Amino acid sequence: MVTELSLRLLGQKSYTHKKDDLKPGLLESMQALQTHMVDMWYLHAPDHNTPYEETLEAVNRLYKAGYIRRFGISNYPAWEVAQICELCERNGWKKPDVYPGVYHALQRAVEPELFQCLRHYGIAFYEFSPVAGGMLTDRYQRNTTEHEEGSRFDPKRMQGANFRRRYWNDAYFNPLDVIRPVAKKLGMTTAEAAVRWASHHSLAKREYGDAVIIGSAAQLEENLTNLEKGPLPEEMVKAFDEGWAILNGICAPYL
Repeated sequence: MVTELSLRLLGQKSYTHKKDDLKPGLLESMQALQTHMVDMWYLHAPDHNTPYEETLEAVNRLYKAGYIRRFGISNYPAWEVAQICELCERNGWKKPDVYPGVYHALQRAVEPELFQCLRHYGIAFYEFSPVAGGMLTDRYQRNTTEHEEGSRFDPKRMQGANFRRRYWNDAYFNPLDVIRPVAKKLGMTTAEAAVRWASHHSLAKREYGDAVIIGSAAQLEENLTNLEKGPLPEEMVKAFDEGWAILNGICAPYL
């Protein structure tokens, strides 16, 4: 069972990372989940108004008290992850176990620094959005103008507007023009190719506790089947590399 503490929950009570906020925030989530313990608790993003020492000591107390089994952080740059881990090691506090982040064949910004940092401190990486919010499928085209209400790219929703800012532009459609024909030629969907890339060609490795997060319940069975398929043909890997070369340096950062 997983929950998180976010600083940006619209329409709900928000909590900071101050020691007097962390426990109430966690307990509220536990009450909603009807549980006395959570397996994983995430700090969703940094709170730069609270010293890390205060936050991490409070998290350690919650861990020692048995409220959480594991502790994760997300949306922190690599240098802050290192700072957090050094503080935890120096003080004997619970160190982060997991870092979930956006990582797929057309977004590899986590590779140069963040992955090296996570490996050094023994933190697993959870690779989410392996199909880039649906862009690494065959569903969306440059000329798509209508979107199902409530869908990932619905411009009327905040999430839809955010996804459109990140993905709905020529920077992403240009590499798709390279990738999709190769996938079709090889007899697979773009989504299958993307999920297999995440499973077999990314830096995420199961031996380090890394995992791929599959978010869509509607395609769960298909995605799980694709995850278990073997590595991609070299032609498909090269097409993804060519696509990333187009995007590298102009895509959004990993935070």
